[in-house]
Amino acid sequence: MSAIPFGGKYRVIDFALSNCCHSGIDRVGVLTQHSPASLHDHIGSGRAWDLDRRERGVVILQPYLRPASHAGWYRGTADALAQNWDAIEELARAPACWCCRAITSTSMDYRALFHAHEQPRAAVTIAVAPVARERSRGASAW
Repeated sequence: MSAIPFGGKYRVIDFALSNCCHSGIDRVGVLTQHSPASLHDHIGSGRAWDLDRRERGVVILQPYLRPASHAGWYRGTADALAQNWDAIEELARAPACWCCRAITSTSMDYRALFHAHEQPRAAVTIAVAPVARERSRGASAW
């Protein structure tokens, strides 16, 4: 979904990458799946987001064949993170790791969220936005 075109030459993932750039995040790992070639071509070296640096920048972590117990595509976001945990730890080399899904089209400065997370020394912080019941997917269940 993150590779879906948006507004002509852009893709949905551009929102997440731009948000990272504008929030001062300069080390980004992108987990891809399901025919990722188009997305890889779009991201390239990360130059469009100033993420084409030697020590930092964007790294694409694509799925690869694993032992039979983990064969095939990721079984969801948590599985993708778990299967790439060693690479994520090496990329981060920091006390915190930021995980966001690249399928939302919103502009957000993540620094306030980081601050809200660090103040109480939270284990996990989740950003949400209120949605009117009539606009939610489960509106009929309410």
